Amino acid sequence: MVTAALGLSLVLTERAEARKHTSPLDIFGIAAPRPRVAVHPAKIPLPRPRPEEAPKAPDEAPPEADGKPSPDKPGADKPAEAAPPPQKPVSACRLALTEEIAIAPSIPDIRGPGACGGEDLVRLEAIVLPDKRKVTVKPAAILRCTMASAIADWLRKDMVPLATSLGSTIGELDNFDSFECRGRNRVVGAMLSEHGKANAIDIRAIKLTNGQSIGLTDRTMSREVRERVLHSVCARFSTVLGPGSDWYHEDHIHLDLAQRRNDYRICQLNVWDPLPQVAPLLPAERPEEAPPREVAAKPEAQEGADDKAAEKAPAPAGKPAADGGKSQPHKPATKKRR
Repeated sequence: MVTAALGLSLVLTERAEARKHTSPLDIFGIAAPRPRVAVHPAKIPLPRPRPEEAPKAPDEAPPEADGKPSPDKPGADKPAEAAPPPQKPVSACRLALTEEIAIAPSIPDIRGPGACGGEDLVRLEAIVLPDKRKVTVKPAAILRCTMASAIADWLRKDMVPLATSLGSTIGELDNFDSFECRGRNRVVGAMLSEHGKANAIDIRAIKLTNGQSIGLTDRTMSREVRERVLHSVCARFSTVLGPGSDWYHEDHIHLDLAQRRNDYRICQLNVWDPLPQVAPLLPAERPEEAPPREVAAKPEAQEGADDKAAEKAPAPAGKPAADGGKSQPHKPATKKRR
């Protein structure tokens, strides 16, 4: 025990002496640390003051606190948001088509298959007359703004006086078809119809408030009324198709504003005569003042008269008779019937 105690004391004494002199191989810091040299603060020169005539520096953004990104700026965890698309300018037609003329809210542009659809579209729900009455469009028509404006002007300026002459006013517009992505007359493979461009409307009738209806193709309507409709639509629209144009427009009229070379227009709307109320079953009686009818002679009676005239006719002079003066009965010539 005494020997072990003496050995431990010698080891501790040697370590204490070794700490006073740092060993180059002391990588674990067992030896005592070296005393630090006193550090004297260095004088750092300050920048000169900014002259008054110098331009002002742009305002710098405040530094981010604690290294956290600002909530307004996108960071690594927050992706940058897409910038909103530029707002589309309002067209002149949209500015002119106010609520005093028509109830026609704007709708987004339609991009259908092929060339279907269009821009600057509205949903024509009603037309406001000059006396502030509203003409309902049933059903509401999806049209370009220019086409909706043309329909409103036609109804307000041409059809209102026509309804007034009939002792009433307009109450409803019968919309048969407006926007529909299809070919002409719904024929497969045909050229795109103006309906597919939201540039056309089909109308069957205009209903009045007194219960009467102006059927645009109704032959029971007076010819004067239908001719006034014909002249009004052909003066305002570039295409008018109705009875007589083809077999697809016998019960309605088609109106559109198609653009063609040299402002070429198509107006194919026949005003047929009114149908008789009762179909005649027998021919009408011959009026008394008519001249008498000439009765044609029968063929057999005409032939008998010719034979009698030949028998009574004398023999030609200077030619003796073949039987010595005796006359022989004359045989009538036979005729072949066809």
